Amino acid sequence: MFTGLVEEIGAVARCSGQEMSILAETVLGDLAEGDSVAVDGVCLTAVAINEEDFVVQVSPETLSRTTLGDLKPGDAVNLERAMGAGGRFGGHFVQGHVDGVGRVTKVETQGEFAVWEFQAPNEVARYLTPKGSIAVDGISLTIVEPVGDTFSVALIPATLDKTTLKAKRPGHPVNLEADMISKQVYQFLKNSMGGGGLTMETLKKQGFA
Repeated sequence: MFTGLVEEIGAVARCSGQEMSILAETVLGDLAEGDSVAVDGVCLTAVAINEEDFVVQVSPETLSRTTLGDLKPGDAVNLERAMGAGGRFGGHFVQGHVDGVGRVTKVETQGEFAVWEFQAPNEVARYLTPKGSIAVDGISLTIVEPVGDTFSVALIPATLDKTTLKAKRPGHPVNLEADMISKQVYQFLKNSMGGGGLTMETLKKQGFA
């Protein structure tokens, strides 16, 4: 389990088949073999720890369903160690299970702040809710207002400075993980309605709205 609070920006050192080594500093502090690390929002297992990097193995399924398959040596990645049982919970529940790959569609600067817009695939768009949470490349963000398959978020300068989003531009792909609670509620309502589509009309008929 992760919080979506990126600890540092690492860099891909080597890609060899399904094995990847990642240069890091902070996350190496107490990292041990077998520990989980979120790499651009994808939960991976550290299989080897070295002085300046750690090694993970990435399955073909993960490579094909996330942006990790496009990474090459030198690329920057967001890193976060799994949350400790006694740690503070500053973001939201992030599992590191990417639901789909979206794209940056627009960046609007507002002084030192910025509003970013993303397009989400269907497997993520159905869970988008106003003021709900979403993880973008492993970053815990709050949705401003979803419209169809697009949503926007407001970013503070610190988020841009401490994550890889600062290097993204419209058209760039991003890993998206919908809020775990939204997914559970959606599934509950879907099952309650016998698997039918979720609309305001069906919600009213079932007494949920």
